[in-house]
Amino acid sequence: MRDHGGNIDWAVQQFGGPPEEWVDLSTGINRCPYPVPEIPAEAWKALPTKTILAELHQAAQLAYGTKAPIVATAGAQTAIQMIPRLAAPGEARVLGPTYNEHAAALRACGWHVREVEHLHDLRGADLAVVVNPNNPDGRRHDPAALNALLGAVGRLVVDESFADTDAGLSIAPSAGVARLLVLRSIGKFYGLAGLRLGFVLGCKDDIEQLSQLAGPWPVSGPAIHIGRHALLDTKWSSETSERLKADADRLDRLVTSSGWQLAGGTTLFRLYNTEDARSAQDRLAQAHIWSRIFPWSRRLVRLGLPGRESEWDRVTSAFAGAL
Repeated sequence: MRDHGGNIDWAVQQFGGPPEEWVDLSTGINRCPYPVPEIPAEAWKALPTKTILAELHQAAQLAYGTKAPIVATAGAQTAIQMIPRLAAPGEARVLGPTYNEHAAALRACGWHVREVEHLHDLRGADLAVVVNPNNPDGRRHDPAALNALLGAVGRLVVDESFADTDAGLSIAPSAGVARLLVLRSIGKFYGLAGLRLGFVLGCKDDIEQLSQLAGPWPVSGPAIHIGRHALLDTKWSSETSERLKADADRLDRLVTSSGWQLAGGTTLFRLYNTEDARSAQDRLAQAHIWSRIFPWSRRLVRLGLPGRESEWDRVTSAFAGAL
């Protein structure tokens, strides 16, 4: 397994305590998830039909502001693993540091992968990957700048797994043109990572090819039912976006008052500079709060946002006492 957040089982083994006592802030998953509606029995008993899958696709198009062809997948991760198979291997460039599965999936399919630091360095690649906003530093790229890359790369993949709170950042309205694929995820903003539901938006030929790779039943009936409800619930998404923005500011005030420095982030996670990331993670773990550190940095710590007030109390006490 590559380095990821969400490895709470390892944290429990190392630092003790029952899993239910831990506050897992090692991911960017919303800890106040969308309230799951009652699932009809038919969603469990019957294979998903083309009709209900089409209804999910339509809900996603509405939510993401696009009319582009779309395919549902078992999370954005499945899409990441399928996309390298759309063309013969060549040179891929990934704007990094970023989510490490993009480069890994490309290499596994025979692509030569190079990580680059600047958007203009992607030009000339057969396939280019941008995570927008980026994980873990929250770097943002204007859709116009991304659109300008389309004539300079063979195919552009834009991973928008953390873009739900900022519609103006999304390139999804441009999807449908050749050489552009946009990834979206239900897991992060809606807090339903276990649902394993994501989407790819693209041109007709690419989506048809990805649909063939995904197979006849790419997502489950319960996932379709829940995902459609969530995507159409604009009241919940609007209220949640506002709450997350306020909570991100709240966490920044708490953490920086304890001496850490803000280094970036989104409204679903924050990135901080510390004197020693490993030591900082260990001190939080003593309070059964799990964070994310990175093998490529000795100073950076990423924290997701606490959810319930009881979690905020735990985090506040940890920073007041040991950090």
